[in-house]
Amino acid sequence: MDKGDPIDILAPVNENDKEWLHHLWVSEFGGETVISKGKTHHVKDMLSLIAWVNGIRVGAATYRLGNDYAELVSINALVKGSGIGSQLIAAVENTLKQSGLSRIWVITTNDNVDALRFYQRRGYRIAAVYPDAVTEARKLKTTIPLVGFYDIPIRDEIELEKIL
Repeated sequence: MDKGDPIDILAPVNENDKEWLHHLWVSEFGGETVISKGKTHHVKDMLSLIAWVNGIRVGAATYRLGNDYAELVSINALVKGSGIGSQLIAAVENTLKQSGLSRIWVITTNDNVDALRFYQRRGYRIAAVYPDAVTEARKLKTTIPLVGFYDIPIRDEIELEKIL
């Protein structure tokens, strides 16, 4: 991927796309589920968008819909700093706006300072902090590591939201 290559954002269209997304979650999240606010999300149940460059999958965003909101469950860019994550989040937000939804929120963990920076630079605000939520989540998903980015113990969930 060269800087300036066009990024196409598309919904999965076939089983190969779904299988690729499944493998992405296993690689990035240690399994086919993620947990936020005590709720287990399975990759097969998520709505998703996939980023493509020159016919190669380079990232994905998954989300789930509520009554007047959506939860951004995951966002993964395989090439960091390339704009893939920014384009994926913008595509999800545009999809939600067109559907008439007014709010999107996302959960990250206390160690993920890069994600906190990423979301806040795109207009998301910290809405809540859930102390020891990850400690509780480990009871449901034992593969969640104890220590994360920058050697920070992973304990808490941080909710960020954006009004669309």
